[in-house]
Amino acid sequence: MNLFKIINRNYLIAFGSGCLFLLFAFSLADTDKYKALFTESYKIKTPYLPTTIVFAGEKMPINEQDIKERMDRELMATVFWQSNTMMLMKRSRKYFSIIEPILAEYEIPEDFKYLCVAESGLSNVSSPAGAKGFWQLMEEPAKSYNLEINDFVDERYHLEKSTRAACLYFKESYAKFNNWTLTAASYNRGFNGILRDLASQEVNSFYDLHLNEETSRYIFRISAYKLIFENPELYGLYLKPEDYYKLISTKKETIDSTLHTLAIFAKSQGTNYKILKQLNPWLRDKSLPNKSRKSYQILLPL
Repeated sequence: MNLFKIINRNYLIAFGSGCLFLLFAFSLADTDKYKALFTESYKIKTPYLPTTIVFAGEKMPINEQDIKERMDRELMATVFWQSNTMMLMKRSRKYFSIIEPILAEYEIPEDFKYLCVAESGLSNVSSPAGAKGFWQLMEEPAKSYNLEINDFVDERYHLEKSTRAACLYFKESYAKFNNWTLTAASYNRGFNGILRDLASQEVNSFYDLHLNEETSRYIFRISAYKLIFENPELYGLYLKPEDYYKLISTKKETIDSTLHTLAIFAKSQGTNYKILKQLNPWLRDKSLPNKSRKSYQILLPL
């Protein structure tokens, strides 16, 4: 009896070992097969870096090694953050349709629309420093460009008006620098900051400046967006026309009196408070006091 148990146990051990060996062999075979298929179909490659890159009609000295590396960094960061980049592209046509005509009206190069992408991701965001809206305007500069800011109205969140304010800045800056690349950089660094840097370092080009990390990357980030948005399939991003977001049809209602409750006003106009706030993010409270009887244009769904 004991002998039978010993033989039976040894048999089971041998049988189990054989099964494990077969499983291991099959596992290795499956791994090799999967590896071959995966490496054949999934290959990460360096994004295409053109030999000529132009921002606002001004050539980037991409042949210089430092410039090439900095541009390559921003392309890599933008191309391989696919979810964010595709979301920005989906938003772009919706908001560029408002931004582009205003840039043209003020004779600002169309490439400046990509500053808006870099600044806010085409969203009405607020920074820890207090910059707000698509163009990330600070309160004092915004007021100097005639934007209204108070507890009830903040026109930094008004895309048309804030774009016009940004254009006034661009024109003022270009008058100082006579260079669009420096004008764009000054939007991040400030007039005086760029002027001090140019003077202290005795250079006259953005690409020759030693700058803080954020401003140093700024023009390259903007250029990366331009390259990818204008050539998405070259960077492995495929969007159909219907994938892009669109503006809804709207009408403008002129108001020159107090709106005690925006929700009631919205309902009286055949819409609701949510839609009213989405179309008019510059309305910052639940009412609109208007003792001076100023004329406001409020967007409503058509």
